[in-house]
Amino acid sequence: MNSDENTPGTVVVKILDKEYQVSCPPSEQEALLKSARYLDENMRKIKSRGNIHGLEKISVMAALNITHDMLGKSQMLNESRHDTAQKLKFLEEKIDRSLQINRQIEIT
Repeated sequence: MNSDENTPGTVVVKILDKEYQVSCPPSEQEALLKSARYLDENMRKIKSRGNIHGLEKISVMAALNITHDMLGKSQMLNESRHDTAQKLKFLEEKIDRSLQINRQIEIT
């Protein structure tokens, strides 16, 4: 791995028409820019509703919305993993039972 890939550089992101300089390794720059666009879109939606004013309040509401979405998706992922683990365990048990039956048939 090239050490330049991990050396932070400065990336300029634009959120609600304000520019921010962010230190970021080159390997993470694309993800940072995508995150900034996502945040900008969320903040613009909140601002366009017109009922929340001020950059700080808009930022907090966007952070709450994004965090809520992330936690919901994390919970869904955990539930999916749990369901998959249960199904896998069921299949393993079914295979074990089938193998046991097959062994018994071969013995007799």
